Amino acid sequence: MKILGIESSCDETAAAVVEDGRKVLSNVIASSLEEHKLYGGVVPEIASRRHAESISGVVSEALSQANCTIDDIDAIAVTYAPGLIGSLLVGVNFAKGLALASDKPLVPVHHLRGHIASNYLESSLEPEFLCLVVSGGHSHIVNVKDYTEIEIIGKTRDDAAGEALDKAGRAMGLAYPGGVSIDKLSKEGNENAFEFTHPRVSDSVYDYSFSGLKTAVINTIHNAAQKNIEINTADLATSFQKAVVDCLLEKLSLAADNYGAKKLVIAGGVSANSKLRQEVKKLCNKKKISLSIPELKYCGDNAAMIASQGYFEYKNGTVANESLNAYATMAIDSDYKA
Repeated sequence: MKILGIESSCDETAAAVVEDGRKVLSNVIASSLEEHKLYGGVVPEIASRRHAESISGVVSEALSQANCTIDDIDAIAVTYAPGLIGSLLVGVNFAKGLALASDKPLVPVHHLRGHIASNYLESSLEPEFLCLVVSGGHSHIVNVKDYTEIEIIGKTRDDAAGEALDKAGRAMGLAYPGGVSIDKLSKEGNENAFEFTHPRVSDSVYDYSFSGLKTAVINTIHNAAQKNIEINTADLATSFQKAVVDCLLEKLSLAADNYGAKKLVIAGGVSANSKLRQEVKKLCNKKKISLSIPELKYCGDNAAMIASQGYFEYKNGTVANESLNAYATMAIDSDYKA
């Protein structure tokens, strides 16, 4: 079964063809990242305009690289939530039009479920497993009971880990995206040079909070500037990254113990972070449980993950009609309702 996936939740316009949820036949991405770098972050209006300009060509290229036509496609999967609303609407409306014109089923896919499905690509991974979903806008620990059945165990109460890394990088004067720049610079720094207190959420053992960490690093920079003290940016970046990763894995480790997890999975854009990948491997080796991490090319936003999750959603009977809309926010455990 061949699924055409379409992804446009942020600044990547992406399309892919995936067979049976596992085999990637094509994966095409057009990014407007370089343009957004001029502003230090994604500008929603620019992103949605670039999606509108690129989406037709990207979908055509995905079909061409997969050596098929729309007639060979069994269903069209599209990200409909969450994300930048203007960007999502471009993908959703294009997918609706294409599904109507080609008489193909339309499958709505939750963006974060797509990130989890990036671990199914070119892999034999099957649920049940515990998953840390960590990106620029989201930080969740979820129990994936089945391909379309997800239980939220913990999540951030404020900022996401990726957002904290990006904002910290910006405060340090590093290039956008800050989290990627911090990761690169961390190879040169001392992770014990600065100490950051781990935030606690008093009424939940699994929930995260990263706003305090973000404020702490900004205050460190401002205090040094007021005292005319020069900070070693590499040391600060490395120490901050270590604090974020330690927070993520502390709660994940606790959940793994309490839920008796036999498999751990990492997903989302921050799953590309070298420190996180290194430390989660150590954690799984220590606990003697299996680990799945997506290939680096599937960590960021892409359409192959949407096509993969779309395959499992379609097999579960999830199909939308022409009334499908886009939503800026939506819980990962929310099922589509027509």
